[in-house]
Amino acid sequence: MLFAILLDISYAILGAGIGAGLAAIGAGIGIGKIGGSAMEGMARQPEASGKIQGAMLIIAALIEVAALFALVICLLISQLTNAGVA
Repeated sequence: MLFAILLDISYAILGAGIGAGLAAIGAGIGIGKIGGSAMEGMARQPEASGKIQGAMLIIAALIEVAALFALVICLLISQLTNAGVA
């Protein structure tokens, strides 16, 4: 019985860790694509660089917020599992 409970807790912690890693990887890929596309757009149209840079910063901030939200949820899952709630 105790082994089954410990196994369930370890699966939850493992899932939270994998989820946090995937969130960080997704945010890195997303911001990398945004930065690359923005640099390409600025190289093609230097006169529009201000608008492109502003849009790039807003979208990058939204991606960071989504990644931070995912990391917080993974942390909550991990901590609630450690407390024995889950």
